Amino acid sequence: MKSLFLSLLLVSVLFMNSFSEMQGRKWKGEGTTQNLEAIVIGRCYDYIRILNPSVGEKNCSEIWEAFKNAFINKDPCSILPKDYELFINLSLHTIPPNKSLFWENNELLVSSFADRGRRYMSVSYTLFGFIGDLLNWCGQANSNGLDYESCPTTEECENNAVESFWRMASATYAQHSSGVIHVLLNGSAVKGAYPDPGFFADYEIPNLQKDKISQIVIWVVDDIEGPDRESCGIHTVKILENRLKTLGYDVTCTDNYKSVMFLLCLDYPDNSKCTLPSSVFSVDGSPLSDGPLTDMGTV
Repeated sequence: MKSLFLSLLLVSVLFMNSFSEMQGRKWKGEGTTQNLEAIVIGRCYDYIRILNPSVGEKNCSEIWEAFKNAFINKDPCSILPKDYELFINLSLHTIPPNKSLFWENNELLVSSFADRGRRYMSVSYTLFGFIGDLLNWCGQANSNGLDYESCPTTEECENNAVESFWRMASATYAQHSSGVIHVLLNGSAVKGAYPDPGFFADYEIPNLQKDKISQIVIWVVDDIEGPDRESCGIHTVKILENRLKTLGYDVTCTDNYKSVMFLLCLDYPDNSKCTLPSSVFSVDGSPLSDGPLTDMGTV
């Protein structure tokens, strides 16, 4: 009898703990990043003082308030891109011509290749994108507080705070891109180098300003150890090329662009794809030719 009582007690405790966790964790996604206010304001000052002071003065406290007010005290599944309009207006700055870099399925590679905006200015290296990069956040209906326990995923509801933020940021980024723009796609992606639906397909291409763009350069780069699923002129890349040409853009496409492949090879120096011809360097290490890496495309 005592054993049965203890078993029932244990089951009851486990049930209550599980119920408490479910009560505290409403959504499947991670909760708001701790110290969000300090991170947002700190990133703002980091950007305007160190990373890109050419943008001029920005009121970082005001930017935080606009960011917070976009989603605070609201149903976390009812946040729209337009709710971030004030935040975008306060943080907006010029994107240098020929420096825009769009992408799909290769965020870390793009971040490295952009070199914190020095080589290219991807959306994550604009001020508005830099502030939100890799963070998570959401509020609660009828509450001024942030939800640190859980936030809705896109699968649970599309109009969540983070998804709507990046939709607005992506559209704004496209609207202010000019000159030659670049698109870096992952040729090894399981679901295709050019996903549709996707951010580039749905929020960036429709917001490009054709009169400001002279050319669109597509780079399709395979993972060093990944399969070659996509290339220029076939599958989803061909769909993208045709879409852009139909819209009237001058489009070029290159497979395994050398500059990107060199960067990938830093982590895989012994891979056969990263082998340099022996004629490239002389005995003293000085370059003799600019021969391509093995199996790598040229511009």
